Amino acid sequence: MIIRLQKMMADCGVASRRKCEELIAQGKVKVNGVVAEIGDKVDPYNDKVFVNGKKLTAAAKPKYRYIMLHKPRGYITTMNDERGRKCVAELVKDIPERIYPVGRLDRDSEGMLLMTNDGEFANIITHPKKHIYKVYRVTVRPGITEDQIVEMSVGMEIDGYKTAPAEVRVIQKQEGRAVLEIVLREGRNRQIRKMCEKLGIEVARLKRTAVGQVKLGMLQPGKWRELTKEEVKKLTANPNPSRHVVKK
Repeated sequence: MIIRLQKMMADCGVASRRKCEELIAQGKVKVNGVVAEIGDKVDPYNDKVFVNGKKLTAAAKPKYRYIMLHKPRGYITTMNDERGRKCVAELVKDIPERIYPVGRLDRDSEGMLLMTNDGEFANIITHPKKHIYKVYRVTVRPGITEDQIVEMSVGMEIDGYKTAPAEVRVIQKQEGRAVLEIVLREGRNRQIRKMCEKLGIEVARLKRTAVGQVKLGMLQPGKWRELTKEEVKKLTANPNPSRHVVKK
């Protein structure tokens, strides 16, 4: 957890951030025995910070939680709802920490929803520049043509913008329906549904099965589990491999 030195000082009750910057500029702050400078960053739990010779002690390190929830259909991705609709908060009410959703799944969609109380982790997952891919299993009616697949794959004009190229693969075809795997690298609102609507295709079911290299697996609808340390590392250390590789 690396933060600006003046933020740590302010969090410890030294003074306002602006006043803390003045103290740093006056040479009254040392970090690990070295006089600090404006712009320095610190780890509040490992670096030794002194102000006028007095050591600062950061507040207790927060317990970060990284949760994978299998959101069922019919739940909205919010922690409360004024209209009384079912919220994902109901499914994680036994978690004592105050966590929140990372990104969204619309009410009619299901599958993997990440939740956390770590703002830095959430920013990595949702920041547009990271382009962390998300994998969806989509059942459409009455089917899909090669031309429609190409349109999705190269990008489509929706709501005044052009979508980024998607990876689309037909998993199964039956009379009057098709099951697709769609990989997106952007998180626009109801993007898959809007693409299909423009193509004249009905989305019968939409399920997110993976975020980056982390998969939903056999987690049952309405249930949650902790992400492993390895899964958190996969999402944060190398969030954007060159291409999603579909296993045949």
